[in-house]
Amino acid sequence: MGATQHHKLSKLELLRRALFITLGAVLVSVGLEIFLVPNHIIDGGIVGISIMASHLSNIPLGLFLFLLNLPFLFLGYKQIGKTFAVSTLYGVTIMSIGTFLLHPVPPLTVEPFLAAIFGGVILGVGVGMVIRFGGSLDGTEIIAILFNKRLPFSVGETVMFLNLFILGSAGFVFGWDRAMYSLIAYYIAFKMIDMTIEGFDESKAVWIISDESREIGDAIMSRLGRGVTYLHGEGGFTGGSKRVIFCVITRLEEAKMKSIVSELDPVAFLAIGNIHDVKGGRFKKRDIH
Repeated sequence: MGATQHHKLSKLELLRRALFITLGAVLVSVGLEIFLVPNHIIDGGIVGISIMASHLSNIPLGLFLFLLNLPFLFLGYKQIGKTFAVSTLYGVTIMSIGTFLLHPVPPLTVEPFLAAIFGGVILGVGVGMVIRFGGSLDGTEIIAILFNKRLPFSVGETVMFLNLFILGSAGFVFGWDRAMYSLIAYYIAFKMIDMTIEGFDESKAVWIISDESREIGDAIMSRLGRGVTYLHGEGGFTGGSKRVIFCVITRLEEAKMKSIVSELDPVAFLAIGNIHDVKGGRFKKRDIH
């Protein structure tokens, strides 16, 4: 019975992934064909190479997007896994079909700055959505992961180098002003990918070290409605025992948290960091009065 239940859940999760990868790939198609491509603005990676190749050869963009990504999917299959490869193949197929169907649609703007901004935003949200749900739309990430084992560069550095080369090439194909607009679109898309992967309701982890830890912990629970965990630490200089408060809050609760700590212990050590995801435990907020 338990095994059947798990099978049902996995099918539901598969459907959820497919829906969001479809939506993400469609958004990328819109960002490309309704904003970037008609204005001769490119993105980084295989997408950028495909836009330039399509412009120079008059062959549909979707065909290049599909064919240029295929070799990297086969290369990355063993390294990254079957689920990732299948999700990526599905996403790339939807994106390719989407750009083919949207190609006859006129662009929403012929102002390149607006096209770079809105195209970058839509493209970034789409790519971020596909990555968040287990796929990818660009072979350059796979190249970077494969080369990472052979070169003294990180995956991020390899992707950045490849993209700077591709965006620089746009200057020779479309002119240098379009290459600069492409850089704007790429930067915006990069930021939107991060925001979409992390989620808009960003959570923050809080660590507090104070001699008034019990009072601060009680205040956080009663005034913020958040649960706290007490960790036991040792001071590096003094060797004395320290109690560390750990809790997770939302971005909107940060100011209130700082005021609670400052009010109860102005000399307390307070560290706040961004976290991408929160699952399990008692993160759900209690009602406060």
